[in-house]
Amino acid sequence: MNKTELIDAMAADAGISKAAGKKALESFLGNVEGALKKGGRVSLVGFGSWSVSERAARDGRNPQTGATIKIAAKKVVKFKAGSDLGNAVNN
Repeated sequence: MNKTELIDAMAADAGISKAAGKKALESFLGNVEGALKKGGRVSLVGFGSWSVSERAARDGRNPQTGATIKIAAKKVVKFKAGSDLGNAVNN
């Protein structure tokens, strides 16, 4: 499912226009992004939670040449599925 299909499904389920569904989805995504940028955590009970973690700088290898390269430190977003979502996928 892509973003357009998700908007269509949200609009149909909620009985709203596609434009309103798009605004709702963009608002949700913007708020999740904003919370994560501030270093926070977003948790939806039963669905899952998003958090930010730091990945340390490390040495890596260029697979073509075998040369050692430096990989910079960065922040990464992690998602941990909730129990309800996990159970729904496995049943």
